[in-house]
Amino acid sequence: MHQGDNYKSFRIQWFPFLLVLFLALSVVSGSNATGSPNVVLILADDLGYGDLSSYGAPDLKTPHIDSIIQEGRRYGNFYANSPVCSPTRAALLTGRYPDLVGVPGVIRTYRHDNWGHLSPEATLLPELLQKAGYRTACIGKWHLGLDDASHPNSRGFDFFHGFLGDMMDDYFNHLRHGNNYVRLNRDEIDPVGHATDLFTQWAVDYLEAVDSETPFFLYLAYNAPHTPIQPPEDWVARVREREPHLDGSRAALVALIEHMDDGVGQILRKLENRGLMENTLILFTSDNGGQLNVGASNGSLRGGKQNMWEGGIRVPFAARWTGKIPAGTVSDRVGITMDLFPTICDAAGVSVPDRIDGVSLLPDMVGDSAGPSEGDRDLIWVRREGNSRYGGRSYYAARRGAFKLLQNTPFEPMQLFNLETDPIESNPLPNDHPSYSELFQLIMRHITEAGMVPWQRGP
Repeated sequence: MHQGDNYKSFRIQWFPFLLVLFLALSVVSGSNATGSPNVVLILADDLGYGDLSSYGAPDLKTPHIDSIIQEGRRYGNFYANSPVCSPTRAALLTGRYPDLVGVPGVIRTYRHDNWGHLSPEATLLPELLQKAGYRTACIGKWHLGLDDASHPNSRGFDFFHGFLGDMMDDYFNHLRHGNNYVRLNRDEIDPVGHATDLFTQWAVDYLEAVDSETPFFLYLAYNAPHTPIQPPEDWVARVREREPHLDGSRAALVALIEHMDDGVGQILRKLENRGLMENTLILFTSDNGGQLNVGASNGSLRGGKQNMWEGGIRVPFAARWTGKIPAGTVSDRVGITMDLFPTICDAAGVSVPDRIDGVSLLPDMVGDSAGPSEGDRDLIWVRREGNSRYGGRSYYAARRGAFKLLQNTPFEPMQLFNLETDPIESNPLPNDHPSYSELFQLIMRHITEAGMVPWQRGP
C-alpha cells in the first residue's frame, strides 16, 4: 500500500474520534463555534476611584472585583465620559461622545427635568455583535430611555432583564416616582428582593442557560452603590463588626459595595463552573466618581460625582482575559468609557463604524508594544443639567496631554491645570497659558458639532 494510502486510512478511521474529542474539549474550555470570545461587561453605579481595596481603600474588602485585577490588568488613568450616569452609558454603547448621540445629560421620567434622548441613528455595540453571531443580553440598570424605541430590545439586545429608569427610590420595592420600570424583555414584572441580589441572580441564570457554542455579550449594570444607600442589614452588621470606627454613612456605603462585590463573585464562579472563563473577556468599571456626601471615597483625587475634577470622572477599570491579558499587570495609559466599544469589537473581530470617537485598548491590554500610541489624545467631557445650580446649561472639561481645562458649573470661570505637576488640581495656571486657548478652542469646536444633534425628547 502506498504511504499516502496509509495516511488516508488513518484519517478515515480516527477522524470521528478526533472530532468528538475536539468538540468535548471545546465545551470544557468554553470556546465556541466561531472562536470569538464571550464578553462580560460589569458596570457599577457611582463607584469611587478609592472605593475598592485594590485601589487603596483601607476600610473595605472587595476580593472578587480585585481578582479581576489580579488575574488581568488594572488601569490607573481611566475616565468615565461624564460625571453622571446617562451620558457615560450612551458613550459606552455607542463609542461616541454622549452629546453627539443626543445624551448630554441625565435621562429622567419627566420632560421638564430630562436632558437627553438617545439618537435613533446611533449604532449600538450589541447591534454590531448581533450581526457577528453573538447573543446579547442587558441585565440591570438601563437609564437610556423609557420609550419603546429606546428599549434595550429595540437597540440590539436579544434579552433584557432589568430596570429602565434612572435610579430606584428604594432597593427593595424598585420604584421610581411611584412607577415600576422593572422589565423582563418588554413585560412589566414585580420581583421580590434587593436589587443587587436580583441583578446578580438574573445574570447567573443567564450564564447557566447560555449555549457554549455561541458567543455572548453580557452587559451587567448594577445600580449599586448609587443612592439611596440601602445595603442588606446583615452586610451592615459584618462591616460594623470588622470596622467599628466607621461612621454610619461610611459603614452603610462600604456594606453596599461589598454586597455588590459578592454578586460579582457569583458571576465569576458561574463562568468557572460552566467552563466559560478561559474564553471570556471580563471588563469592570464605574459610570462616574463616588458621591462624597454619602461617604464615598475617590482616593487622593479632588471632587466627586457631578464634578469635572478628577474625582468626578476618573474611575476604576480592570480587564481580564485568561491567556491573552497578562495577569497582575498595571497600565498608566489614558482611556475613557467610549473606548470599550472599539475594544470589544477588536476582541470579537468586528469592524467598527467609520465615525467613532473611542479607540481600542486591546493592544495595550495584551501587552502589544507595537500597538498604537495614545500620543497627546484630546478628550472632552460634557454634562447638561437643570436646577438652580446649572440652569439647563452645559459645563465642560477637556484634556490634551497633561493639561486639563475645566469648570464645575456653567457659571464659574474655566480653570487650567497641569495634571502631571498638580494631580490634585489645586494650582490653576494663568489664562494666557497656550494650553488654555488650545483647549478652549477644542471645546468650542465640539459644542458646534454637538449643537446639530437633537437631545430633547418629543411629545
